[in-house]
Amino acid sequence: MQILRIDSATTGEFSLSRKLTQALVDHFTAKHPEATLVEHDYGTDPLPHLDAVTTGAIRQPADAHTDAMKAAFAGERAVLDEFMASDIVIVGAPMYNFTIPSALKSWIDRLGVPRVAFAYSEAGPKGLAGGRKVIVASSRGGEYQMDGPMEHQETLLRDVFGFIGVTDLTFVRVEKAGFGPEMVAQGLAEAQKQIDAL
Repeated sequence: MQILRIDSATTGEFSLSRKLTQALVDHFTAKHPEATLVEHDYGTDPLPHLDAVTTGAIRQPADAHTDAMKAAFAGERAVLDEFMASDIVIVGAPMYNFTIPSALKSWIDRLGVPRVAFAYSEAGPKGLAGGRKVIVASSRGGEYQMDGPMEHQETLLRDVFGFIGVTDLTFVRVEKAGFGPEMVAQGLAEAQKQIDAL
């Protein structure tokens, strides 16, 4: 079994999403002590944004690769392969300006690979990257309604993971973090109860 932890917050020790990802790691490694844990902190060591070379490397067929795409392919494809090899994926996703951090988006951009993570047919798109549990550790300064006018964080993640075939998707969240320490403590306590039940 492999557990993959992804952090993306840029707030270091003040990050609530990191507190949640750590609590989730503690929970699942206690339940599965034999599991291999793989961790990436893209908040401090981000993947570069895709460019013409890296996009072509992961999205174009091998026979269409330039020399630069060929050189980039292994490193770029390794991100998706690591996701596909994981049984449990823990994703730290704070809300930044009503959506996810750009570092998390760079990771997600490497998951949406045609013919590997999804495919199109006459029946429409089909996700190919299911079969794993994904838990999103969400932190938000306010309180947002799903599909509300300024909620582009959890809805984006639901759409992306659903598109590539992930059906076992859970959100553990702390909301109203901007309302003060009492709300943070309450949110963390409620999130821990949810984690304990997973």
